[in-house]
Amino acid sequence: MDFQLQTSECAFPCEVTCDQDNGRFTVRKADTSGEVFNSADELKSWLEQNWSGDMFTDPDVYTTMLIQLEENRE
Repeated sequence: MDFQLQTSECAFPCEVTCDQDNGRFTVRKADTSGEVFNSADELKSWLEQNWSGDMFTDPDVYTTMLIQLEENRE
C-alpha cells in the first residue's frame, strides 16, 4: 500500500509505503528526509507517535491510512 499525504509545508506530498510482500516499510517526510522500518507494526507506531491528522491538508487521509494499515497487518 502506498499513501500520499499533502502538507502545506511542501509542494511534494509525504509518502508512506507498506509493502508486506517485499518487506518495504518507509516514510518520506515533508522535508524529503525519510525513515525505514523493519515491519508494518514499527511503521504504524512511528506514524502514531510522530504525525497527526492536523499536519495534513486533508486529515481524513491520515485517519484512513491508519485504519488500512491496521486492517492489513499480518
